[in-house]
Amino acid sequence: MGTTEQAPPEAAGATEDTGTPDAPAKPRRVRTFGGELSRRGSLIGVWVLLFVLFGLLSPGQFLSAGTLQTIFGSQQTLVFVALGALCAFSVGEFDFSVAAVAGLSATLLAVLVSGAGFPVWLAVVMAVAAAMVVGAFNAFLIIRVGINPIVTTLGVATLLTGVSSRISNGGSVFLTSPGLFSASAAEVLGLPISFYYGLAVAAVFTYVVTCTPLGRHMRFVGSNRSVARLATVRVDRIRAGAYLMSSLLCGIGGVLLIGTVGGFDPASASTYLLPALSATFLGTAAIHPGRFNPAGSMIAIYFLATGIVGLQLLGFAGWISDVFYGSALIIAIVLSTLFRRDARRS
Repeated sequence: MGTTEQAPPEAAGATEDTGTPDAPAKPRRVRTFGGELSRRGSLIGVWVLLFVLFGLLSPGQFLSAGTLQTIFGSQQTLVFVALGALCAFSVGEFDFSVAAVAGLSATLLAVLVSGAGFPVWLAVVMAVAAAMVVGAFNAFLIIRVGINPIVTTLGVATLLTGVSSRISNGGSVFLTSPGLFSASAAEVLGLPISFYYGLAVAAVFTYVVTCTPLGRHMRFVGSNRSVARLATVRVDRIRAGAYLMSSLLCGIGGVLLIGTVGGFDPASASTYLLPALSATFLGTAAIHPGRFNPAGSMIAIYFLATGIVGLQLLGFAGWISDVFYGSALIIAIVLSTLFRRDARRS
């Protein structure tokens, strides 16, 4: 029996010469190492310049140890609330109830211990569990019922503010617990231990997002939910998990808040929302441009804190915080949009 000899396969990408010129290939942008580094570190560079500027304008006050402790040692609740919001944003969701969840956790903890006499450890567990119930409720309404996440979480935030005011009898709550204070505010190398809690959570979050299959699935769901479903990714489970983790982090943030300060006004919980959103979106301008990422959010939190503290030391009134955070949020959204557009073109 004869055999037919086959010609060797052509190299990948080779085409038969038909006598007609090939269509010109679309030019591809090539980023140099220096250009990519400048994109990833642009926010850090601006942060350094901000330090230099305030150091020159107010060297006696701004460059003191007390100012640095204020910048890095007073943002723990904001860190956990911002990382909670980041959980939802990373998978293409919205959660505007994060600040209210932290407020509920702080209020409930103080009431359970000071008003009802619960042991501190049990009250902490119950406060964080209550926060996670809120996350499950958000997930149910948004994923199962199909309600818009912005409307849902804004409504839940308003509901939680009312519930917190009710259980606190419309006033501030107070908690005196040396053990909880020590676990929240004991100084390590000049900074409260809760500062290191935030770093640890951000590091774990970064590892999960960048180095695990779950993190890849989260990015997949966040970028294109329909395609992720076709790829057999459990989209709804990841979305629900994001809301649960968001509420867990916010619940812990509320515990750290009442444990550190010792008192809390439930009506003030909303003051954490704008800074958290500003830091989350501004973080897309650092480390991974155009992408929500924990490291970028951490940099953004302390960048914003530096700006607020520096402006206040220069004599600006309390209104400057709203102006600064609002401006940062607008700029961050614009930068995020431009980075995403640039990524699609490249």
